[in-house]
Amino acid sequence: MIMDRIALILTIIGALNWGSIGLFQFDLVAWICGGQSAIASRIIYTVIALAGIWCISLLFRARESFDEVSD
Repeated sequence: MIMDRIALILTIIGALNWGSIGLFQFDLVAWICGGQSAIASRIIYTVIALAGIWCISLLFRARESFDEVSD
């Protein structure tokens, strides 16, 4: 599904941003959008969070697919 790929890409981008925060104390999204409280930053953070929630469903779908193949 295209939605799965988009969610994975956004989740990876979010993970890279969190990595830059953890390693370098640099928030790329905030830097691009003008701060953490800027409306654009908040929208991006929300979209990435929704993508992460969507990716939770991938865990269960992958298991169901595996169970069907092994039967």
